[in-house]
Amino acid sequence: MTELNYKHLRYFWTVARVGTIAEAGRLLNLAPHSISTQLATFEAALGVSLFRRARRRLVVTEAGERILGHAEEIFALGDQIVDVVRDDSLRRSLPFRIGIPDSMPKSVIYHLIEPALHVERPGRLVCREAPLAELLAELAVHRLDLVIADRAVPPEVSVRGYSTLLSESTLTVFATPALSAQLVEGFPATLDGAPFLLPGEDVAHRGALLQWFERERVQPSVVAEFDDSALMKSFAQGGAGAIVAPTSIADYVCRQYGLVVIGEIDAVVSRVYAITTERRLSHPAMQAIRDRAGTLG
Repeated sequence: MTELNYKHLRYFWTVARVGTIAEAGRLLNLAPHSISTQLATFEAALGVSLFRRARRRLVVTEAGERILGHAEEIFALGDQIVDVVRDDSLRRSLPFRIGIPDSMPKSVIYHLIEPALHVERPGRLVCREAPLAELLAELAVHRLDLVIADRAVPPEVSVRGYSTLLSESTLTVFATPALSAQLVEGFPATLDGAPFLLPGEDVAHRGALLQWFERERVQPSVVAEFDDSALMKSFAQGGAGAIVAPTSIADYVCRQYGLVVIGEIDAVVSRVYAITTERRLSHPAMQAIRDRAGTLG
């Protein structure tokens, strides 16, 4: 009878969740050829093929799918065992790790996750900023507990994750008092030719915003594009152009950056999702975040 090699099982589980040996190697701090060799040994020991290639990614076979289900249960149980042996004082220091795409508005994130500091056993909040694809890869191997993003898990990403809509908000156009005086009367037609600061390509609502410009037959003069929403607001504060931000944080934007409201765009919605590897948001910190989201609209 073949004895199960749990190290090989973890290599298989990681590759299955992220879809490539290269990404699995990065997460496991191993050379890709080492993982390939270990996977081949694992397949030979089991007598089945675990993966098939689909374009540039590895997809589990039918046999691999069955083994993956058991692997999920095994490693989830391992996580529970670690929790059981921790005493309460140590548990308080365990990190609650949140991944945040660098394009997300930090004020929105702050208002969402701040309640996680006040749950009964809050632990240590760890926030990591990176591109969404990288964060999802880390979530897949449990290096993150939660990813907060402006979109659900993209269909082209092979990571197994569950997306829960936390909040949604229309967009509002803001500018300095001097610039807004030229744009308020007759909005949105006044945006035609007006200096505008555009969110970067990684921002989910950018495409819908551009389509709205086309439908309204306005063509703002795009001065600059920003992946970082805080930097974009700072440029708007300096008078470089008008911006959009979620209506849910309009008071904050006006107060913090000295901007004023030009008008609201009802047709474009900014959404915020919680992405986890579990279907239910059972962690107390996650529940606190979801409760706060309910007050933000």
